Amino acid sequence: MRGLRIAVPKGTIFEEALRALEAAGLPVRMLRGNGRRLFHRAGGFEFVVSRPSDVPVFVEHGAADVGIVGKDVLEEQEPNVMELADLGSGACRMVLAAPREGAERVRRAIAHAEVVRVATKFPRTARRYFEEMGRQAEIIELHGSVELAPLVGLSECIVDLTATGTTLQENDLEVLDEISRSTARLIANRGSYRLRHAEISNLLTAMEGRIVGG
Repeated sequence: MRGLRIAVPKGTIFEEALRALEAAGLPVRMLRGNGRRLFHRAGGFEFVVSRPSDVPVFVEHGAADVGIVGKDVLEEQEPNVMELADLGSGACRMVLAAPREGAERVRRAIAHAEVVRVATKFPRTARRYFEEMGRQAEIIELHGSVELAPLVGLSECIVDLTATGTTLQENDLEVLDEISRSTARLIANRGSYRLRHAEISNLLTAMEGRIVGG
């Protein structure tokens, strides 16, 4: 049987994910040394390095046994995986934001059940947020700098992820509401959790004992 395969996200939580795995005793040093290599074997483990949005896909379909991914991605994709632990790292917020000059108008439009145009990289999350309020919104999906959308008239507001709020401030955007909070989570493939329960349980126990900030 191959080694336990772990999907690790590139980007903002990459280093924090490696620290959590390293603290749990896994040999992840080589993942830092070669940014172009995406598949590694070491110490009886296998590591897949992918885009954060792809981690749940690898895990759900069994191409990885476990993975580390932000709660924001799980809420957006709603994959059929097991969420095993909150690792406490990579903290950020999903927010509704609008240009400072137009913030009050957007608030009134939402309060009066008017349709507002919302740009976002998280269309399901945005749509669910407005539906839960009993409001309607025209969702415009973007894949790049969402903050630009209201500045050029593409949308009236945005739903986006923020860690420090600096990018919002630099683009004169004001937070109107906090939709949710996100941290890194350890997830598992349902089949792998049954078939490799002992291995995954040992990993979970080791990581829970060394949660970032714990």
